[in-house]
Amino acid sequence: MNPPDPPGTPSQEEVVDLSSQAPAVRTHRWGFGAFVLAQVVLVLTAVFISAAAGPIAATEPIPQLVVVLATVLPVLLATGVAVLATVLRGNGPVLDLGLRWSWQDVRVGFKLGFAGLAVTCVAVVIWAKLVGQDNASSALSSVVGAQRLPVSVAVVMFLYTWLLGPVCEELLYRGLLWGAIERLRWSRWAALVLSTAIFAVGHLEPQRTLLLLVIAIPIGWARLVTGRLPASIIAHQINNFVPGVGILLMSLGIWT
Repeated sequence: MNPPDPPGTPSQEEVVDLSSQAPAVRTHRWGFGAFVLAQVVLVLTAVFISAAAGPIAATEPIPQLVVVLATVLPVLLATGVAVLATVLRGNGPVLDLGLRWSWQDVRVGFKLGFAGLAVTCVAVVIWAKLVGQDNASSALSSVVGAQRLPVSVAVVMFLYTWLLGPVCEELLYRGLLWGAIERLRWSRWAALVLSTAIFAVGHLEPQRTLLLLVIAIPIGWARLVTGRLPASIIAHQINNFVPGVGILLMSLGIWT
């Protein structure tokens, strides 16, 4: 015979009732509209900076402040819109954008990051032979390659390309956009395909769209297999390290 429960111990029925009353995480109320708004903010910010800089002759170097602002500020503001959407109409960025992490995310991110980097290097060589070196280079590489920048500015551009840019882009494309697709109850494969395609097109570099598709597949795969964003962020950062070094060397005049 079992001893009686201590006074105040809830019955089994009460335990079941209490557990059933645990608050469930509500589905976020943001969707494609939030992503479109973020993209509109990105484009309008870039247009405003360009207009504020005024006309610049083709033979003149772009002012350093304009280079930094036009590269960094539009993406930062668009990312801010993404985060704000999750705060106002969801559960916050950690939950809604899949920012919770585990060591599995780190391992997957490194594996697919280095695999993607190898694929990217091969793809860039092939693409350069098909369309020419100028058309295979990113818009940012073309800008910094045309002028020499101070060391401080060059380091800022390197760190943005390598670390900050990938975080922002992942929050936008495989965070906000991916979440909008999932909200429609579409499959993870649909989220992978659509986010990869829109990521490539969203860079607004038509000559490099197919190349960006190849680059984006391993990054999106990291998001797919883990179900979270840290793995794709790490994979993206690893993939951007070599281009970041290239931008650093070009902006310092070491490599042309």
